[in-house]
Amino acid sequence: MELQFISFKRFQAVVIHLLVWGFVFSLPYIFSLQWQEGRMPTEFARKILVLNIVMNLIWAGTFYLNTQVLVPRILYRKNILIYLAVNSGLLAAILLINRLVFEALLFRAPYSINKALVHNALPFLFFVLIAIAFRTVSDRLVLERKAKERESETLKTELAFLRSQISPHFLFNVLNNIVALVRLKSEELEPTILKLSSLMQYMLYETDEDKVLLKSEVDYLGNYIDLQKLRFGKRLNLNFDVDMKEDWHTIEPMLLIPFVENAFKHGTGMIADPVIDISLKADNGELLFSVKNKYIEKDEAKDKVSGIGLSNVRRRLELLYGKGHDLKIDKTADWYIVTLQLTFEAP
Repeated sequence: MELQFISFKRFQAVVIHLLVWGFVFSLPYIFSLQWQEGRMPTEFARKILVLNIVMNLIWAGTFYLNTQVLVPRILYRKNILIYLAVNSGLLAAILLINRLVFEALLFRAPYSINKALVHNALPFLFFVLIAIAFRTVSDRLVLERKAKERESETLKTELAFLRSQISPHFLFNVLNNIVALVRLKSEELEPTILKLSSLMQYMLYETDEDKVLLKSEVDYLGNYIDLQKLRFGKRLNLNFDVDMKEDWHTIEPMLLIPFVENAFKHGTGMIADPVIDISLKADNGELLFSVKNKYIEKDEAKDKVSGIGLSNVRRRLELLYGKGHDLKIDKTADWYIVTLQLTFEAP
C-alpha cells in the first residue's frame, strides 16, 4: 500500500508538471493566432512560434537543471560564486543557441545581441529564481513530513513502552490474587481463572489497537474489580458505579486500570476498614472517572513499584490528549482521590 501511495504521488507530480509546462508552451501558439489575424505575416509568425517553442524547451531545461543538480549540489553547499558562474555560463550558452536558431529561421532579419540579452535575461532569471524557490520549498516539505513521521513513530514507541510497563505490574497483582484463592481452596478459583482468561484476551488481542471501545475498557475494569472482590470479600467496602449514556466512544486501552490498581494496592493493606469508591460517567462527549480510597501514610512506601502505573498513565494522558484532559489527584488526612475528566475525540 505504501509503495502504491508513493507511485501515485509521483504520478500526480508528473501530471502537474506536464500541465504547467503545457500551459507555458501553449502561449506562443496563442500569440501566433493573433498574428495570423493580420498583425504579422503568417510565415513570419510560424518561424517566431518555432523560436518560442525552442526557447521554452530551454527554459524547462534551465528549471530542471537548477532544481535537480545546481541547487542541491552547489547552492545548498553555499558555493554561491560557483552557482552564479555556472548560471552565467548557462545564460551565455542560451544566447548562443538563441542566435543560431534565430539565424536559421530568420536569416534575413538583423540579429541584435543587446535585444537578445534583454529578451532572454529576464526569463532566465525568472526560471532560475522559480527553480530555487521550488526546490527549497519541496525539500522543506519533505523534511517536515519526515520529521512528523519520526515524531509519530517515537510517540507510538513511547506509548507501547509505557503500556508494556503497566501490563506486568497488573499481572503481578492478579496472580497474587489467584495464589491467595489457591491457599484458601476457594470454590471461586475456577470463575477467577475464567475472568483472568478474559482479561488476558483483552490485553493480548484488543490493546494492540490505538483505540478501543469505551464499553470494552469498562468491561475490563469490571472483570478486574470482580477479581478483587473475590480476594477481599466482605472485608472491603467496594462501590463501582457506572453510568454510560454514550458507550460508543473510543479510548486509549489500559488507560484507566492504573488508578484502580493503585486504589487496591494502597487502600487495602494495613487499613482496618478499607473503602474504595469508583465511578465512571460518559455523557455529552466527556468521560468523568473518579477513584477514591482510604489510605495511611505508613503504607505508602511498602511497594517500590507502586508508583509505576500512575506515573506512566499521567505521561500517556499528556501525549495522547494534551489539553483535552484534566487529571486531579488530591490527598486528605484519610482519603486519596483521583479525578479524571476527558473529552472524547470526534469520530
